[in-house]
Amino acid sequence: MDHAGRLHRLLSALQENHLDALFVTHLPNIRYLCGFTGSAAALLVADRGSILFTDGRYRTQAKQEVNADTAKIMIATKSPLLAAAEWLAEHRTRSIRTVGIESESITAAMRDRLASLLKGTGKVRLRSAPALVERARMVKDSDEIQRICRAVELGASLFRVARNKIRPGVREVEVAAAMEYEARRAGAEGMSFSTIIAAGARSAIVHGRASAARIPKRGFVVCDFGVILAGYCSDRTRTVHVGPPSSEARGLYKAVLEAQQAAIATVRPGVTAAEVDGAARSVLRRHKLARYFTHSTGHGLGLEIHEAPRLAAGQSQKLEPGMVITIEPGVYVPGKWGVRIEDVVVVTSSGCEVLSPTDKELVVI
Repeated sequence: MDHAGRLHRLLSALQENHLDALFVTHLPNIRYLCGFTGSAAALLVADRGSILFTDGRYRTQAKQEVNADTAKIMIATKSPLLAAAEWLAEHRTRSIRTVGIESESITAAMRDRLASLLKGTGKVRLRSAPALVERARMVKDSDEIQRICRAVELGASLFRVARNKIRPGVREVEVAAAMEYEARRAGAEGMSFSTIIAAGARSAIVHGRASAARIPKRGFVVCDFGVILAGYCSDRTRTVHVGPPSSEARGLYKAVLEAQQAAIATVRPGVTAAEVDGAARSVLRRHKLARYFTHSTGHGLGLEIHEAPRLAAGQSQKLEPGMVITIEPGVYVPGKWGVRIEDVVVVTSSGCEVLSPTDKELVVI
């Protein structure tokens, strides 16, 4: 990973936004910039060099993960962010006057403490910074795309486990447990999120995490799952039907698949996130199902399962080559049933590529 290049580009972004330094506190952003994966850290980024503050638990790990040419490591005996502020208060130069903070990742109380620590340093001013690192993370480099591809391939293989396990009377959690066990056996660091297995009427619950409910003799089962591999996430949804599906059920599934295919066909550089969302909704509107589509069409993913951009109405972000996004329209009729189909795609110079494509015809169990 080109951590030095990422930090260099961030410094340029700080200058463009009239910031002299930045306290990076969102842990995925820290990992992106310097490679550190511990659970307690703050990264001070300034033109004089970057410093990673962490505590004694991570002394060895930090040395293993962070290149000395990328960031200096400081071991703190208190909150890493407070240690970073104290260090800046003591070592500040006249060139550092405005310091950015990632306001969404710290509390109001912590911001007050930082302001208090820096108050005696003269004219240092804290300012909420734009989402500079998150913007950079939207476009993945080749190393990141390779990692995501491997995560998607591993995650996709778990659907075979689900198909073999889903049977009437089996508990949803049993299906999820079998999938998660196989993921670990295959080398996954963990699941991207709590595995969703939602059967029968529960398939209408958008985030129906696997429960103790038993799979009914007939109905849809929504399977939404993903893994973390080498730090990067995958995300996939497939919907199967237990027992013979009615013509209405087949029609519902066909409409959702058509909506997903329309959205994927829209993905290319220069298209806005809202246009991709609109492509899926127009299909469902034609089938008189749009009111049952209650979430966005997709989202970015990478180090986190939900990243920018968000594919939804009103989102003006234009797609760029290297963006990795999900396409996941769904229809949910409360108390009756639900269907969702999801794939991960990477935006290319001329369109997009579906990662680990598979047949999406309705599977009947």
